[in-house]
Amino acid sequence: MRRLTLAAALLTGSAITTPAIADDHLRIVEEPLELTIQMNHARYPVYEEDWPVERVAREMTGIHLINDTVGANMRTDENTGRTEALNLMLASGDIPDIVGSSRIRDFVNQYGPEGAFVPLNDLIAEHAPNIAAYYAERPDIEAAVKAADGQMYYIPYLPDGKYGRAYWIRTDWLDALGLEMPQTVEEYEAVLRAFKTQDPNGNGEADEVPFFVRQWPELIRLVTLWDGRAHGSDTYHDFLVEDGKISHGYIGEGYRDGISNLARWYADGLIDAEIFTRGSSARDFLLSENLGGSTHDWFASTGGYNRLSSEIEGFRFEAFVPPASVSGKRVEEHRRILVKPDGWAIGYTNEHPVETIRYFDFFFSEEGRRLANFGVEGEHYEMVDGAPVFTQAFLDQGPVNRSLYQAGAQLQARGYYMDYAYEWQWTNEFAKAGIELYDQGDYLIPDFLGVAFTEDEQKVYDRTWGSIRDYMLERQQSWILGNGDVMADWDGYIAQLDGMGMQDLLEVMQSAYERQYGG
Repeated sequence: MRRLTLAAALLTGSAITTPAIADDHLRIVEEPLELTIQMNHARYPVYEEDWPVERVAREMTGIHLINDTVGANMRTDENTGRTEALNLMLASGDIPDIVGSSRIRDFVNQYGPEGAFVPLNDLIAEHAPNIAAYYAERPDIEAAVKAADGQMYYIPYLPDGKYGRAYWIRTDWLDALGLEMPQTVEEYEAVLRAFKTQDPNGNGEADEVPFFVRQWPELIRLVTLWDGRAHGSDTYHDFLVEDGKISHGYIGEGYRDGISNLARWYADGLIDAEIFTRGSSARDFLLSENLGGSTHDWFASTGGYNRLSSEIEGFRFEAFVPPASVSGKRVEEHRRILVKPDGWAIGYTNEHPVETIRYFDFFFSEEGRRLANFGVEGEHYEMVDGAPVFTQAFLDQGPVNRSLYQAGAQLQARGYYMDYAYEWQWTNEFAKAGIELYDQGDYLIPDFLGVAFTEDEQKVYDRTWGSIRDYMLERQQSWILGNGDVMADWDGYIAQLDGMGMQDLLEVMQSAYERQYGG
């Protein structure tokens, strides 16, 4: 590998040649070609050459990826860990042929124009027909992927399907207390209060936890019940766009009113007392112990908890439509985002960019997409009536996502197009009923797909956003926990944000948005 000097890291040294084509239509090279890869997947911090998916991809294409991951021992379950791994790679001066990571977009859009990563526009147009065809159908996603210079520097992970999270409630508890499904925020509060005070689990103790979440920012989504906004995409604390204007949920009056009411709910015991500290085990613990009453979480995995009916008599945990807000609006803020900031890129030292982009394109072919989504035929699934169907033996191994990750499938650090059919197969009847229920309404709102900054815009963002975000989150949690009054503190809060550069930040966000999406 050549040492990276950004000032001199121009792409003129990359040889672009036409690879030989083997008889097999998926074969990229006649002789096996080795390419190095750094991969920081959200669940696994290092690339595994012996993943079943990788073995099959190698056989089909002739491309053999060799692990060269820097920072493999870092935590990759948080954004900071993955960013640190990428920064360590950059600082080392050695960029592998392929770099794949969760949350790679901002990184490659910053350092790609400086020469660290290969621009992909021409390569896609000339050598990646499957990717090019996808972008031709979805120009909005192509725009979202581009850097400020108009080039694409990574191939993204593209989710499929509409619905992600939903409201869930213990309907057996509703029946036990003679309550109806809540339809409004006022009715929802009344139900949560009844869960707290009327012993729906029947053990004679006031131990019920009316509302809980695994990720505490899901609590903040409840501000939509007071016509506020929380997260502009499925990335927590993200900006939002309304009528072509960039803003942030945490500066809106509806958010202010929502936080005030959530603080009241917390003080009254309607919200898990450990909401900010219990963590990812909250759902498992509170439901299995017959303590949790309602949450906001993913359809498929949450519906699966109805298996507890074999242990808890009458247990039913069902999805319900978003309660109407104080103004009568039903809003589901979370949806599956159209394009993730995850995927993979080509390092500037890569001497085989054509072969590499064709390898990327393989995962957008019918066979490659199926491999990335379902794993290996005969090992994880069988073809039934022309469609991949997981074998019962595979389904019996445990959580499907975990098993697929361990096989090298469903990796967000790979650029590919998800197939929602893979998830539908292990979605139980409770989750499917919830999805069908949500499909009857018009609850979803558009996502903010992100922007790419110029160098000057990036400086404003870097100077302001970190401290602004930290301040907003500190005040947010303090208000909910009862340390201060959001209504009394609001004017000072907004003034503090403006003093920290909020308006300058929104201005560069707006400029970048209009450039990227033609607003």
